[in-house]
Amino acid sequence: MTRPCDAAFAIPGDIATLTGGYIYERRLLEGLRDLGHDMRHLQLVASFPDPTPAEMAAAVAALVAEDRPLIVDGLVFGAIDTAGLARVRAPIVAMIHHPLAMETGLNPARRAHLYRTERDNLQLARHVLVPSPHARAMLTERYGVSADRITIARPGVEPARLAPSPVTPPLILSVGILHPRKGHDMLINALAGLADLDWQAVIVGNPWDGAHAAALARQLAGSPVSGRVTLAGRVDADRLERLYASASIFALATRYEGHGLVFDEALAHGLPIVSCATGAVPDTVPAATGLLVPPDDPHALAAALRRLLGDGPLHARMRDAARRAGNALPGWQETAAIASRVLERLSLS
Repeated sequence: MTRPCDAAFAIPGDIATLTGGYIYERRLLEGLRDLGHDMRHLQLVASFPDPTPAEMAAAVAALVAEDRPLIVDGLVFGAIDTAGLARVRAPIVAMIHHPLAMETGLNPARRAHLYRTERDNLQLARHVLVPSPHARAMLTERYGVSADRITIARPGVEPARLAPSPVTPPLILSVGILHPRKGHDMLINALAGLADLDWQAVIVGNPWDGAHAAALARQLAGSPVSGRVTLAGRVDADRLERLYASASIFALATRYEGHGLVFDEALAHGLPIVSCATGAVPDTVPAATGLLVPPDDPHALAAALRRLLGDGPLHARMRDAARRAGNALPGWQETAAIASRVLERLSLS
């Protein structure tokens, strides 16, 4: 039996970083190794997508030196110098969670630059891995990538380790890095409109954007429900598992998602979801499991939360639907198997 092909995976910064994208790539790297691939982890500078000129040159040199099929993380791929990328002779697989130009808060010039760079770089990729049908459609419709060059490798999910044990008052749990795109500011605004109801809330998230994390803390301090909402920051896996088990509702007021791994985690824990109809969220959250509202609409978000908190039969139906959907989700080994087939095709072509 032929041994699976050698390959490399270029990832910026610390692979243990707690974001959905890093969790995905760490599990993918581990899964490919488990399948027998000799996977070289090429750790690039953490400053992508905004490296200094010297860091950019070093990253280009590292990619050019590779002699095996090369998966390149989207933070690098969408921002790296196109002329430098064109010098890479190894077949390139772009790992695009969502286009960089779709990030929240970019000024028009920066957005345009990232769009042009990623569009041009995508022409140099032999293949593209994406986490969702939405991401594939985005690349075909806006970036001109042919559908036959794109493979969906849906994130896997781990089964819940603890049985549900919802607390009283009901816990509203939100999980997402402290970054404007995740909409925690909208969630805090929405919760302020629910002061007449009995609930508690915890927002878990790595403080990815320090200025935004500080702004959230100030916003919460001035909120009429500040005593009922905890900005927990980064938590370890055991505490996060206990929070999922204790929660009654998962809420994320996101402004955009290329997939949204935390929604799969919420489903795996049987939690009804309140979120926003944006990006890949409608594809990731089955209709029977959640209530989706327009992004940047705290009043609609509050109304959806109020409905779930006050309608026991609706909550029970959505909880049961979430459990069924969570039980049907793929594991990480399936994600790795899809990527493995892509690498094998490249090694034979």
